[in-house]
Amino acid sequence: MDEHDMLLSPAGVDALRTALTRAGFTSNGIADRLGAQTTSAVARNDYRAALRATEDRDPLGIMIRVFICDQTESEAAVAAALAPLTVDEAVAGGLVERHGDGLRAGVDLEPYGDDWWVLADVPASARPGRPLHAEHVLGIGGATQTLIGATVRRPVDTALDLGTGSGVQALHLATHARSVTATDLSERALRFAATTAALNGQDWELLRGDMVAPVAGRRFDLVVSNPPFVVGPGTTTHVYRDSGRVGDAIGAELAAAAPGLLTEGGTMQYLANWVHIAGEEWDERVAGWFAGTGLDAWVIQREVADPMAYVDLWLTDVGESADPQRMAAWLDWFDAHKVEAIGFGIVSLRRGGHADPVVRVEDLRQRVQPPLGDQVAAWFDRQDFLRVRDTEALLAERYRAAEGLQLRQEATMGDEGWAVDRQVLAMPHGLRWTEEIDPLVLALVGGADGRLPLRDQLALLAAAHDVEPAELAEAAGPIVAHLVERGIIEPVTT
Repeated sequence: MDEHDMLLSPAGVDALRTALTRAGFTSNGIADRLGAQTTSAVARNDYRAALRATEDRDPLGIMIRVFICDQTESEAAVAAALAPLTVDEAVAGGLVERHGDGLRAGVDLEPYGDDWWVLADVPASARPGRPLHAEHVLGIGGATQTLIGATVRRPVDTALDLGTGSGVQALHLATHARSVTATDLSERALRFAATTAALNGQDWELLRGDMVAPVAGRRFDLVVSNPPFVVGPGTTTHVYRDSGRVGDAIGAELAAAAPGLLTEGGTMQYLANWVHIAGEEWDERVAGWFAGTGLDAWVIQREVADPMAYVDLWLTDVGESADPQRMAAWLDWFDAHKVEAIGFGIVSLRRGGHADPVVRVEDLRQRVQPPLGDQVAAWFDRQDFLRVRDTEALLAERYRAAEGLQLRQEATMGDEGWAVDRQVLAMPHGLRWTEEIDPLVLALVGGADGRLPLRDQLALLAAAHDVEPAELAEAAGPIVAHLVERGIIEPVTT
């Protein structure tokens, strides 16, 4: 994009970077200035200690007061803090705005990571009663962080960020992709993204258009998207939230587009909401999105909300919570379509080139070991291991139990002492799955120390339990495959 597509001129961006760097307006610089306790309070929107710590109003203090604590400061103080960027250009670009007898933040300028900055719109919570722009540009919120953590971070040549907004996902993509393309329907969002890229010394291809339209016919090694996934009747009031599609159609649309976007071996990951409809299995419905795509798919549901809580959340998000008619219309739509709940989760797809793609749709509500992206990559690796091995090949491998695997037992005291009612294997790391097991599976996992091929281990178990080895081996095949997919046992490679 050319210089007219940024909030500031190229020289203005350079001047702003100089000012921010000189003042130490970075995540680490702010933490060093305020201290751990005050920094933690600021994260909870408690600015009292931060304001006391910046009363001397040096350049870093002014930046903290204006861009973190949303204070109005004198023009002279702001000018000194932003120099060599002039106040006139800062006001013209919307970086600051006149308020009362001084200047306050016009955008959300957020230090991010070790030495990045992200430019976005000031959130609704900071300016109560001030309606959000229809093309409001989000900063770094919870959904943004979820996708950042879930993205597979292996090196790639080409990466695409669909619906880039302020450009946060593209910032991360640039750390492990040789080239980054980002799209957005909103010209306003692209101006923010272009400024974020330039401020951080990055160069992205920025294209305007609805979702995949600007990159039709092109393929990428990695595609990520935090789309406008909010479920509803298809009304569009804020482009960051509303796709214009009815219900959860945006999730299905991205799934259908994925085969044409991905190179061989490419990965696509996006956030989605989906409806739980009375009388239907939500997981079967979502699995239908991937029928005929030829893609491996792993969909994990992280949260579920009832319609009232869901509508209240998103109306509050844009400052519309006081509009009872808007709430009623939205809830009526849910009622009419028998929507009992709305799920939120992460869709991970891979173009593996296989005739028998694997599709898993499941709940994953427990806390997982971050980053989730490493767990997603490992899940696809395990699918590759399982795909090329029939039962015979699986039993020929040696396995070891996952590191730190725990056994939890529930027992009842009776006349003859404790009687074990239930045994559960628990993974303290990774995806932290728990699996209820029977004594035979417990013996199998307990004996998985990497020394014997599984077939030999099963022969010992068959003799100990007076079972035919062939019968035990046949029964063990799908059980072993499940334990490997979960990561509870791992193949030993030498």
